[in-house]
Amino acid sequence: MPDTPPPAPVAHAAFAGWIGVARRPIDPPQDIYARNWGAAKHDQAEGRHRSLTLTALTLQETPDAPPLVLIAADLGWWRGAETEWLVRGAALKALELDPARLIFNLSHTHAGPALCLDLPDAPGGGRVRPYLEQVAAMTVEAAREALRSAAPGELAWTTGSCDLACNRDLRDPERARIVCGLNPAAPADTTVLVGRVAGADGRVRATLVNYACHPVTLAWQNTRLSPDYVGAMRELVETHTQAPCLFLQGCSGELAPAQEYTGDTAVADANGRRLGFAALAALEGMLPPGEELAYGGVVESGAPLAVWSRRPREVSRTLAACVVETDLRIKEEYPPAAEIRRAYEACEDRVQRERLRRKLAVRKSMGDGTAARMPLWVWRAGDAVFCGVPHEAYSRLQTELRRRFAPRAVVAMNLVNGGLGYLAPAELYGEDLYQVWQSPFAAGGLEQVLEACASGIGALTRA
Repeated sequence: MPDTPPPAPVAHAAFAGWIGVARRPIDPPQDIYARNWGAAKHDQAEGRHRSLTLTALTLQETPDAPPLVLIAADLGWWRGAETEWLVRGAALKALELDPARLIFNLSHTHAGPALCLDLPDAPGGGRVRPYLEQVAAMTVEAAREALRSAAPGELAWTTGSCDLACNRDLRDPERARIVCGLNPAAPADTTVLVGRVAGADGRVRATLVNYACHPVTLAWQNTRLSPDYVGAMRELVETHTQAPCLFLQGCSGELAPAQEYTGDTAVADANGRRLGFAALAALEGMLPPGEELAYGGVVESGAPLAVWSRRPREVSRTLAACVVETDLRIKEEYPPAAEIRRAYEACEDRVQRERLRRKLAVRKSMGDGTAARMPLWVWRAGDAVFCGVPHEAYSRLQTELRRRFAPRAVVAMNLVNGGLGYLAPAELYGEDLYQVWQSPFAAGGLEQVLEACASGIGALTRA
């Protein structure tokens, strides 16, 4: 019988270099325009559940090397390209960054301020622009502090599981359509990817939690500003680690908590603790920084025992970034901006008028053409890759990228540096489904984005 080669060492995907972290509060005025639900009876926020925060993480190969800057913010979604650029454009200019080197990820809370500049006459609408200018300033401050405080460290990744996320594409038992709500019969991606930043002394300096689940616990009944479940998750993890925690929203197009659509903040906190405990469980199983498990042979006992032991390892110090672009077809039936505006001005129904307002912002951002240029942000950080999509992709994007590029850690994120609509699987087109009819993109967009992301990841990991 031929000899079997020993198994390869077991190690976390990791990057070693200069790493910095800093946080800023981004609480808006409590009377800011905050209508994020068509069914809401209120336009302005009326209090605060938990504070909103913005956290910056910087990665560098050396102290003088150009950084990668990752921003995690407790915000909902950009309603128009101009709104998003007001923040990101200012940060790029102030930090003198190549656009490929800044990822601004929104947590997607539905209980935050409405990120829209076209609301000067709405109650609290005039407060949005000054608030976004404040967010831009806090982004620059946090990034600069992170760079000043950067020190040698390791960012390592591990995988856990949390069943907070459930499929939310439910066939309506009364009509031929699919509604947004718990579908207990359908599977869901429950993967939680946890990153640990540790210093040379082994002390945890930051954690990252990448998880795909819509923060829609707090809905139209809620009038309080809140990060939704992310707030309690972060509080729990930070209490245990004594270090900042960044939440990175994953590809959650069809994923949401089972307990959702409430005004009860206790439910949001309970949802968050479920994710927090899952993240902590994953952290507890990690190897010390800079180490791997290596096979050491067999010890004969009552049973032949395979012995593995920890040993030092060389951790990759490679950083790279690129923007991959692809043109997504617009639905043939998607109306031009002038037609949507006429319908909006003539509409008197509060819910339908809100839908038309959002649709107009999307069309204005894309222009009236038949295709829209879509940038995708791809980073390599050692053995891990980051992939940022500026829209709301279904979880198939992250599960397929992780399958293709295993054992690399793949940090997949929705709502990075923009966002106009959903990216649903092609086979769902033809269904009466919100994520299909809301989206301006024609069938095949998700699959096209998947291949573009894979191409970008392949290019960076082959280099």
